[in-house]
Amino acid sequence: MNWKLYSFVIRSEKRKKILLSLKTPKTPTQIGSEVEASISHVSRTLKQFVDKGIIGCLTPKEKVGRIYSLTKEGKDILQKLK
Repeated sequence: MNWKLYSFVIRSEKRKKILLSLKTPKTPTQIGSEVEASISHVSRTLKQFVDKGIIGCLTPKEKVGRIYSLTKEGKDILQKLK
């Protein structure tokens, strides 16, 4: 468990909600609807998560409707959040 990444996630209620919504792979639009956040906020958070290795993009070549999923690190953080 990377405690620094865990701390990064729990410092923001929106980041926590976005991570929790990724129990199953989703698009930014689906996540935004689920957590009641703007698409720009969701996209910015997803980019941060990808950069930190918390999630990965399953469809990186798509311009619209990219699907994101948790990495092993993300799954570890999710287990601690539950």
